[in-house]
Amino acid sequence: MVLARVFFTARIHTSLTRAMSTAAAAAAPTPKSFRLALVQLGHTAADKTANLAHARELVLKAVAGGEGKRPDVVVLPECFNSPYGVKYFDKYAEPVPEPGASTEELEKSESIKVLSGLAKEAGVYLIGGSIPEREEGTGKLYNTATVYDAEGNMLAKHRKVHLFDIDVPGKITFKESDSLSAGTKLTVFDTKFGRIGLGICYDVRFPELAMIAARNGAMAMIYPSAFNTTTGPLHWELLQRARAVDNQIYVSMCSPARNMEAEYHAWGHSLVVDPMGTVIASTDEKESIIYADIDVDVLKSARTGIPVTTQRRFDVYPDVSA
Repeated sequence: MVLARVFFTARIHTSLTRAMSTAAAAAAPTPKSFRLALVQLGHTAADKTANLAHARELVLKAVAGGEGKRPDVVVLPECFNSPYGVKYFDKYAEPVPEPGASTEELEKSESIKVLSGLAKEAGVYLIGGSIPEREEGTGKLYNTATVYDAEGNMLAKHRKVHLFDIDVPGKITFKESDSLSAGTKLTVFDTKFGRIGLGICYDVRFPELAMIAARNGAMAMIYPSAFNTTTGPLHWELLQRARAVDNQIYVSMCSPARNMEAEYHAWGHSLVVDPMGTVIASTDEKESIIYADIDVDVLKSARTGIPVTTQRRFDVYPDVSA
């Protein structure tokens, strides 16, 4: 009798969970096809102002040179305004306001001011990579990504949830938590093309972020990133294809270009994967810009032909998006 009651209670909870998840997905904007550009930025050095100027140059180049078709969304890589390393986060950190902040608040931060102005100048949605953030009041440091609409308004802010703490003997040891604090929220944002999920680099190793975003109506998951030359060859493409196939969404990671003179050697190889796990755009380790069409028909075809989005058994296992 007790077991039956527990099972019945679980079934009720599962039904409510599924209804809540369905409602959240239904509230998302209707997906529309759009063109995505990834800026694999190179030549990042000690001069933040120069780094920002170079980022502006390449974003405008991406908008002007979209292979005959103007991009709608442009992405910059992780820590695009500074060298990447634990010892640099404090030195380069800036305040980052919350989405919806006034122009006056946006202009308190050198990098945020540039990103907001650049989105408006280019007339695109801009996923502004990530920058080191210093939280006002606490002084805590975060690895933070921001998103802007074509008017320069901040739409979203994501603090890296999973910090990059690894130790591969004889190859690489890195511990972001020596300097950074971890974010505590997941991030999706709405555009006129649909809902998009946002993560940063190491976040991609944790499938829950993409699962939750997809089940709440996201058509794509985008990660400003900076894998290295140890983890990149192992898992860079594999993880993106896994997240795409598991959730039948587009997945993309935008890396810095590789600089062998820097202390941290980025993998590069920015790419875009479609909902069937096919790599539809990629590059090598050098500074470059790549483009991909995020096609709603491909999204629909994947979900119709292999309908895992409607076949999940939340009566057997829990829905992580609840």
